[in-house]
Amino acid sequence: MASYRSYIDGEWIRSASGVTVPNINPANVNDIIGNAELCTREEARSAVEAAYRAFKGWRETPAPARGKIISTAARLMEQHKEELASILTREEGKTIAESRGEVQRAINIVEFCAGETRRLNGETIQSELPANFAYTIKEPHGVVACITPWNFPVAIPAWKLAPALAAGNTVVMKAAEATPATAVRIFELFIEAGIPPGVINLLLGKGSEVGQEIADHPAVRAISFTGSTEVGLQIYQQGAKRGIPVQCEMGGKNPVVILEDCDMELAVESTAQGAFGSTGQRCTATSRAVVIDSIADEFVERIIERAKKFKLGDGSKPSTDIGPSVDEKQFNTVLKYIDIGREDGAELLTGGRRATGEGLENGYFIEPTVFDKVTPDMRIAREEIFGPVLSVLRVKDFEQAMVTANDSDYGLSSSVFTNDANAMFHFINEIESGMTHVNSPTTGGEAHIPFGGIKATGVGPREQGSTSLDFYTELKVVYVDFTGRKRQGNLY
Repeated sequence: MASYRSYIDGEWIRSASGVTVPNINPANVNDIIGNAELCTREEARSAVEAAYRAFKGWRETPAPARGKIISTAARLMEQHKEELASILTREEGKTIAESRGEVQRAINIVEFCAGETRRLNGETIQSELPANFAYTIKEPHGVVACITPWNFPVAIPAWKLAPALAAGNTVVMKAAEATPATAVRIFELFIEAGIPPGVINLLLGKGSEVGQEIADHPAVRAISFTGSTEVGLQIYQQGAKRGIPVQCEMGGKNPVVILEDCDMELAVESTAQGAFGSTGQRCTATSRAVVIDSIADEFVERIIERAKKFKLGDGSKPSTDIGPSVDEKQFNTVLKYIDIGREDGAELLTGGRRATGEGLENGYFIEPTVFDKVTPDMRIAREEIFGPVLSVLRVKDFEQAMVTANDSDYGLSSSVFTNDANAMFHFINEIESGMTHVNSPTTGGEAHIPFGGIKATGVGPREQGSTSLDFYTELKVVYVDFTGRKRQGNLY
């Protein structure tokens, strides 16, 4: 049985805590993949100290040379793509097709960031003074703490590690307890690519202990977090107290707006994939369908029919469409929200139960669930569920649809289905979300395009794409006076 350990200052350490957590296959709880050794606060501090010592050497490594190492990591991930996808499916529950897609996205992100090391450009600026040269330089912060979740345990570590390293920072990463195997394998590949000791450090441990320790450490000069809004805001406050930059990518309650002139078949299929794909365990998942009254009955009938066709099971089987919830805690959370929906008066039309049948007996499977007649004040319309649950909210017209879609604390992603160009652009202008889609699901993103939200969803610069290195760099402004003579007086 595998044993997963933290990686500190170039070594895989045996933790002094003696505490281990089993890594369980959520599709079959009898399949124990391995045990993760949880590290201590003292070990977390030693990881930060190692990163601090390694910073000078990594910073002084020419950026294109850093990029070559990062590019090698991408090539190694490509070579081990099937292995990474298999590990991901077994420990997190995604279908093998979804896992392959996530690994490819991670590879694309690492490739992109490797190229960005040749584009860490500042700018030259015309000075008001004669014989004065003004320009800007992008410089790394130093030690960066990265805290990652379990729902995308390959892609999200990649999109934090790669830009942080490209910019010249050293990294201490706290991985999710539920997905230690993917974290360890990613680090092994980056180490094989040639990352020097101390430059990257991996911590397996509790967020309340290890995460808090690295967030509070004075040597940590920036924090990047992806996870729940509750925890993210706590980390944001911790960073604010120390005056350091914090980037948080948090929850979502993403609406899809279905207008009368939509392609109904496309709208139903896209909504179903957005709501039930990845078991709904995506911050960009479609959780609210805002539908015009005149077509709502047809939409509801079709979405129920489509929900019933999904095949649940072990994600390693090619025939599986939907895998399990990641663990018992998340499984129970989703079932609790389904009960809340019933109690609040929403109409449960399909699903709403633990899935049963051959091959499902020992896993955390929940039937794809559709609620109708949901109102904006209901908890299932307001709170992130992170499961295969769709709420249908009926509205009379476009204006009410926009009010309803925007009636949320969150603002990550959104989508509209329409063939009316005027309605499309009105939607784009009025929707309160960091990302939006037209005639496609709320999910998805590309490595070279920024990713992130507004409102309670996110703070700080966007991740991925052209903005990905903005968070990981400081801007230094330089004035060079080359007159060779003492200037009389001051400009200001």
